Amino acid sequence: MTQEQCPRDDELVSAIAASAGERSRTVAVAESLTAGQVSSLLGQGQDASTWYRGGVVAYAPEVKFDVLGVTPGPVVTDACARQMAEGVRRLLGADVAVGVTGVGGPDPQEGKRAGTVFLAVADERGTRSRELVIDGDPEQVVSSTTSGVLAELARALDA
Repeated sequence: MTQEQCPRDDELVSAIAASAGERSRTVAVAESLTAGQVSSLLGQGQDASTWYRGGVVAYAPEVKFDVLGVTPGPVVTDACARQMAEGVRRLLGADVAVGVTGVGGPDPQEGKRAGTVFLAVADERGTRSRELVIDGDPEQVVSSTTSGVLAELARALDA
């Protein structure tokens, strides 16, 4: 399923835009697995220039380490997602930030099976994270992860 075919993502972006705008909060993302898809969708949100600070696509481990301040080591971990969210929040000066990393597949990586995803949200209340396990081919994993990140961001902005 491509992003154009997922109306739920459009609804989530609309909710994010409304909530961020109403609360005068800014948003940033650090993406690995989703390779910029979340950023692309957020940039299409209503009045994005007022609330969307930007994103870092940190696909290579070295970008996570050198740009976002992630501790060198395995990158398919909860700690990596948390540090990505905290790093992009600090780097871009956002109120709320999301970090996402994982294994799209079809093969395992770092001992984690395909479909293993870690996502984290960092804001003034601290950093929260969760692990998802998504079944499907790489395209389905990325699409479902993108939707999951948007849903988590919408929840964080509503809290």
